[in-house]
Parts: sequence; C-alpha cells; structure tokens
Amino acid sequence: MTHPWEALESFSFGDSPEMADRLLAFVLGGSKRATCWSVADGQQTQLGKKMVVLDGFGKPRAVVETVELEQRRFCDVDWQFALDEGEGDRALEDWRRGHQNYFARNGGFDPEMMLWCERFRLVEVIGD
Repeated sequence: MTHPWEALESFSFGDSPEMADRLLAFVLGGSKRATCWSVADGQQTQLGKKMVVLDGFGKPRAVVETVELEQRRFCDVDWQFALDEGEGDRALEDWRRGHQNYFARNGGFDPEMMLWCERFRLVEVIGD
C-alpha cells in the first residue's frame, strides 16, 4: 500500500543520526516548530511545501509543512525564533551557542552569515 507522503521530498534534521533523532523527538513532542540553515546551502523549501522528516536511521517519521520562510542574519535571530526551534534550554544564548557550533562543523560560521529561517507545522506522524 502506498501513502501520499511517499512522493514527497525527505530530509533529516542535524548532522548526525543522534541529532536527527533528538530533533525529530522535539518535532513529534510539539516543541520544535522552526529550523534554519545557511543561505549558502540554497533555498530548500517554500511556503506550503510538505516534506517527510526522517529519523536517524533514514526511516520516515513525520510530514511537516512550511508556513513561514525568510532570510535573516545569524546575529538578528530573535528569542521568539529560538523558542520556536524548541531545542536546548530554549534561551537565545543557548540557541546561538548550539547553532554556532553546528555551522562551524558544517562549512563555517560568521555572526553576519545569512540564514533561511523556516517555521513549519506538523501535518502527520508516520507510524510503524
């Protein structure tokens, strides 16, 4: 049996299987409703686009839909966006520290770097 989500593009959060699982758990738990990535990595979504979120093993676990997308400098990301990312202790400084480390591992960090900042909604949880 095929499912409508099987035709959608897929991705996993983060840069390791452990991070993918941890961030997916935040999505499934409702605290993570946003994400960001370097503009240098390209525009990976647009308003209304639905995508499948994979777990750390590459298994489809959820469908999310982009509800907001804008570009911001890293240094201009505000507390509300950090809160909507739903990671760590949900404080802006914690968000900055974690994301600075992530970007440094994945191509370089600059406080002036441009980011795609996306808010999304959980459309469907994909079960076993």
